Amino acid sequence: MDRIRVKIIDMGHRDSFFKHQIVSFSYAIEGIIYSFKKGTHFKIQTLAAVAAVIAAVIYKISYIEWLTIILISSAILAAEAINTGIEETGDVLHPEHHPRVKLAKHCAAGGVLILSIAAVIIGAIIFLPKIFV
Repeated sequence: MDRIRVKIIDMGHRDSFFKHQIVSFSYAIEGIIYSFKKGTHFKIQTLAAVAAVIAAVIYKISYIEWLTIILISSAILAAEAINTGIEETGDVLHPEHHPRVKLAKHCAAGGVLILSIAAVIIGAIIFLPKIFV
């Protein structure tokens, strides 16, 4: 005879809003740290973002240029973290090679590549005139 599991839900107990936010924030930090530790590309992109910030300070870029560098750098790092999440999920769901999981991983990596190409173009537009003047 199958056992029926009953989950008791305590409707009266909920974490406070702030405690919930702190816990959620810690999970997000854990994901960033995992992405950095696991992903070679995440490390490379982080290094590129740091290099862009250093160049931005050296060449005293404008406010709008700062916003652009911050936005593209954070977009790439976010995409890398999402890519890592997709890879991990695919590996758990299908530890053996599966063609559709492979395609999902390639699409996520393609998204990061698109942002990376945009970052190179943005970097060239912002920094080349300052370097060669």
